[in-house]
Amino acid sequence: MRRGITATALVAALALAATACGSDDESGGGKSSGELSGTVTWWDTSTVGSEDKVFKKIAEGFEKKHPKVDVKYVNVPFGEAQNKFKNAAQAGAGAPDVIRSEVAWTPEFADLGYLAPLDGTSALKDEGDFLEQAAASTKYNGKTYAVPQVIDSMGIFYNKKIFKDAGVEVPKNIGDLKTVSKTIKEKTGKTGLYLRGDDAYWFLSFLYGEGGDLVDASSKTVTVDKPEGVKAFKTVKDLVDSGAAKTDATDGWENMQSSFKDGKVAMMINGPWAVADTLAGKEFADKANLGISPVPAGSAGQGAPQGGHNLGVYAGSKNLEASYAFVEYMTSVETQAQTAGELNLLPTRTSAYSKQAAVDSEIVQFFKPVVETAVERPWIPETGSLFAPLVTEYTKVLTGQTTPEKAASATGDSYRKLLKGWK
Repeated sequence: MRRGITATALVAALALAATACGSDDESGGGKSSGELSGTVTWWDTSTVGSEDKVFKKIAEGFEKKHPKVDVKYVNVPFGEAQNKFKNAAQAGAGAPDVIRSEVAWTPEFADLGYLAPLDGTSALKDEGDFLEQAAASTKYNGKTYAVPQVIDSMGIFYNKKIFKDAGVEVPKNIGDLKTVSKTIKEKTGKTGLYLRGDDAYWFLSFLYGEGGDLVDASSKTVTVDKPEGVKAFKTVKDLVDSGAAKTDATDGWENMQSSFKDGKVAMMINGPWAVADTLAGKEFADKANLGISPVPAGSAGQGAPQGGHNLGVYAGSKNLEASYAFVEYMTSVETQAQTAGELNLLPTRTSAYSKQAAVDSEIVQFFKPVVETAVERPWIPETGSLFAPLVTEYTKVLTGQTTPEKAASATGDSYRKLLKGWK
């Protein structure tokens, strides 16, 4: 998940009424004498300046394969894409033919009727090759509404030079994290950890590490306000209060990345989507200086969340056949191996891991077992909406505006209002 990464601007103009999208009459097309033609508009939500360049290049390869198809590439800031797509789909104008959807958005979009079912289409070529946990988020009410593009989880990124200068080892649990951060501060003057405070996805490793969860979908029970959830809020608050971590309530992604890339902090929690941008920092001109290890365990164990992105096809697209073909191309073994090699992103196809590009990526090889044991979120339509009330309380805890107990209670109350009839 590129969880809330804020891009600076759209790569292409995104005024919904002005964007030439697949739902507009002018972009119609499809098969002409068996040959694909027309326009496919793709909203990509990847990181501007690193990932977007690779994905745009790959999309251009589809045009070479299908010269009568024009792929209109639009990079949409991740934090804006969910609502922009829903607004455009509801209006019936301006929606793209294909959207790169965070895994939690897929069941919501499907429930709203905005995605085309893909069972039996060319988009789902070799469906059995997809990792089971990656495919789970694409299903809703017995149908498949997206194809998994990348899967991910989180680890702790650390600056090997700072660790060497401080004479410390990589922390294995929260207690170690506090001790290591204290020593780093004493020996180097650097802060131990930058803890992103404006995105609730960064809270999940602590919640799962204490044995908690957001909800229990099987019993329709809200669980975030149980004792485990309170303890998780206490854990992150203590990291900040003790000086082991610094945080920021705004521009969290940019501040976290720049602090780590410039060597102002020794550690950050992040995922494979951040590797390309991180290696562009001055501290990592020597790539070997970047270390990655599992997220420090909580009292109940290590609990990294499962994330990733799917490609969905807009139900109102005027060019479904070309859109299906584009999704198949962008999620093929060859394409996934390429993104693994160039961006260190984890494939969703089992067979892609045997390709040399994936084998040669230390990042992919590190995160693969992490992903296999990562905690799945509930794949319900409301999953994507669970983050808004959680991030509000998470930020308030980190900035001292509320207590862990009140934050857990307020989040639980918000969830019960959202999830009608849940306990």
